[in-house]
Amino acid sequence: MRVLGIETSCDETGIAIYESGRGLLAHTIYSQTDIHAQWGGVVPELASRDHVRKAIPLMTEVLAEANLSGKDIDGVAYTKGPGLVGALLTGAMLGRTLGLVWGVPAIGVHHLEGHLLAPFLEPDPPTFPFVALLVSGGHTELVKVEGIGRYEIIGDTLDDAAGEAFDKTAKLLGLGYPGGAALAKLAERGNPERFHFPRPMVDRPGLDFSFSGLKTFALHTIEANEKDDKTRADIARAFEMAVVETLVIKCRRALKETGFSSLVIAGGVGANAALRHGLHEMCKKHEASLYFPRMEFCTDNGAMIAYVGCQRLMAGVSDDLSVEVYPRWALDKL
Repeated sequence: MRVLGIETSCDETGIAIYESGRGLLAHTIYSQTDIHAQWGGVVPELASRDHVRKAIPLMTEVLAEANLSGKDIDGVAYTKGPGLVGALLTGAMLGRTLGLVWGVPAIGVHHLEGHLLAPFLEPDPPTFPFVALLVSGGHTELVKVEGIGRYEIIGDTLDDAAGEAFDKTAKLLGLGYPGGAALAKLAERGNPERFHFPRPMVDRPGLDFSFSGLKTFALHTIEANEKDDKTRADIARAFEMAVVETLVIKCRRALKETGFSSLVIAGGVGANAALRHGLHEMCKKHEASLYFPRMEFCTDNGAMIAYVGCQRLMAGVSDDLSVEVYPRWALDKL
């Protein structure tokens, strides 16, 4: 089955074509970073308008790259939620319309399920069961995964997601948007010994996270010190180390509690080099297998939506002609 995937949940327009048995045929991602940078964050109305402008030209580009036309597509998948409602509706309306015009089934895909299964796009994919860490600007969750659609959230954030804490701390440091990547780059020059930030909730049992207090600790540290470049880099390094170590500790705990030997990392923060290194060292020490999607598939993309849509369409699942999107949609409600 050959499926066209459409991702428009936030500020990236992703289009891809995935074929069962062959894998990913073509994909492209357009980022709206430059549009939203001047506002310091994503403006929902601007995001929706840009998806309208970009989606069809990007789809035409991907079809041409794969040397295909609409008559060669067997199904359409689009992001149904969670995300920005206007952005979701743009992709959903396009997906439903293409399905109707081409006479093929269409299906709405859970955005986080896409991230969760993105490592299956790689040459050496994981096998079920595994523990997954979904870590992004809007989500920080530990998920017990026993198969497609069989998800149990075993750890969640009580307040800020890790990526949100990165962005907010970056703003406190006077860094640009997107803040997480800018903070990580600044942290590369920082002295790891100068400041020590707390590792939230690692001294108590359980797998939940909390990062709002860490952001407040960063604020107080910034206010108590000079704002020179060296100090800013040292604070960024201390903050990043605290987040990374907290995530590593909770992942190690999740592997132990589930008895699983495989760990999947997905979501935008999964591109963070320090996190990748920390988790690699932990898994090596505890003889666990570690799986990441490639860097371009850590952020939002159409390839993961096409893949999940293909799996579900092959299982006989599709949506009717009604268009429904869910700005909030718990992964374990699938």
